[in-house]
Amino acid sequence: MRRDVLSIDGDQPLSRVLTLEEIVGRSIAQERASSRLLTLFGGIALLLAAVGIYGVLAYSVAQRTREFGIRMAVGADRGAVMRLVLGHGLALTAIGIAVSLAAAAALTRVMASQLYDVAPIDPATFLVVPLALFVAAFAACCLPALRATRVDPLVALRSE
Repeated sequence: MRRDVLSIDGDQPLSRVLTLEEIVGRSIAQERASSRLLTLFGGIALLLAAVGIYGVLAYSVAQRTREFGIRMAVGADRGAVMRLVLGHGLALTAIGIAVSLAAAAALTRVMASQLYDVAPIDPATFLVVPLALFVAAFAACCLPALRATRVDPLVALRSE
């Protein structure tokens, strides 16, 4: 490009010749970095939430080992025990998501003046985020639920 301009008019000063893509890329570099950083923090928050749910449910399963042993001794199959543990964990998750959605809907009205080109209640956000949280909670509930299904009734009944 520099050569073409100088071949037409050799007296034209040329400095910082950039493509339009480079100019636009430099102009939004700060926003892109902020977006990536917020995405990273959101991912870390989701991971921490999943680890917290796992910890609470794993502790609950450990405390209820005798109960699961008795249930299996009187005829409950592994599927019933798994549904019980998953149901407990996912019910708590659903309550948390419902309360959070209500709080978020209320707070977006307060923040509406600070939102640019986004509706206060963005349907995509209000659907994708709870779905991601629910999937993460389901994944966090699976390991304690599997551990509950592996309780040996005789060992559980003899342990206390």
